[in-house]
Parts: sequence; C-alpha cells; structure tokens
Amino acid sequence: MLRKWNYAGGENVKVYSLVYDIYSSHICKVDSEDSSALSSTGTEERTLAMIKPDGLSGNYTDQIKIIILESGFNIVSEKMFQLDAESAAIFYAEHSGRSFFPSLIKYMTSGPVYTMILEKSDAISHWRALIGPTDARKAKVTHPNSMRAICGSDSQRNCVHGSDSPQSAAREISFFFGELSTGISTHDEL
Repeated sequence: MLRKWNYAGGENVKVYSLVYDIYSSHICKVDSEDSSALSSTGTEERTLAMIKPDGLSGNYTDQIKIIILESGFNIVSEKMFQLDAESAAIFYAEHSGRSFFPSLIKYMTSGPVYTMILEKSDAISHWRALIGPTDARKAKVTHPNSMRAICGSDSQRNCVHGSDSPQSAAREISFFFGELSTGISTHDEL
C-alpha cells in the first residue's frame, strides 16, 4: 500500500516534497548531444514513465500521477496498453539473450501497462530519482521512500519503469507514442 503517499492531507505532501528535495539534491545533470528526448522548446527534457502490470493491479496509478504532478512534471501524453509477446520482445530486445528474458516477457504481458511522456528540466534523472533503484528489494533498504521500494517486490516486479538516457527516452517514447518523438537506443533498464 502507498500509505506514505496518501494525499488526502497536506502534511503528507510536505513530507513527500522533503523526500523529493533530498533525492533531487543528489542528482547528476544529464548532458546529451541527442536532442530527440528534448521538448519542442529545447529547454525541457522528456522521458517515458511506465506503470507496469503490478503497479496497475495494485491500484497505484492515481497516487503515482499525483506525485508526478507534485514533483513539477508535465504529463505530455498518456496511454494504456496491453502488450502482446511480440511487442514486449521488441521493447525489451536488448535483453533477449539474458536468462530472465522469458519471465520478463511473461510478466510484461500479464496485464496492461500505463505509459506517460513526462516533461521538465532534467526529466530523466528526476524521474529515476523518484522511482529508485531497479531492484525493489535494494530500494527498500537504500531508498525506502522511492516508488519501487513502496510498490515493488523485486527487480522485475518493480512497479514502474523509467528511461535511463536521452537515447532510451527517445526510442521508448517513439515505441509507444510514435507521433510525438523518434529515436533509437541500444540500452534500456527494466
């Protein structure tokens, strides 16, 4: 449950804002010569945020969206998808030779995913700071207030996805929202 993210009262918003301020003070700036993850203004960066099947089945979507907006992101576009095995295999193609690939595809096709294009200055690093380490078990120890620590259970069922670079953001946004961005990447993180 996301008891720590209950926004019914203003006190929890203040606590979360403090946590976000602590995380954001440790974020490194992302420099990129690839502008395909930049917004049309050129000053804002875009990233793909995905709520995975466990996040949707756990009813975290509304709370996650509130945190996104409270953290200063603009949601440029959002869509819900049900990935089939072929689409999931394409999205995670860089992991195709890894031992966990079959279980990853099975998991990502087990229910719908909710995707969003997020935009703000340094969007990629800020979103990744909010979601925490890929492995939710590690996140529970090192980043206990992160989304993955609160919602996730392991490195695969970790509730949310975030692009790890401007190149990945461009490729992933193009994959789900073809009309809004283009780009190719060879690296992605669960």
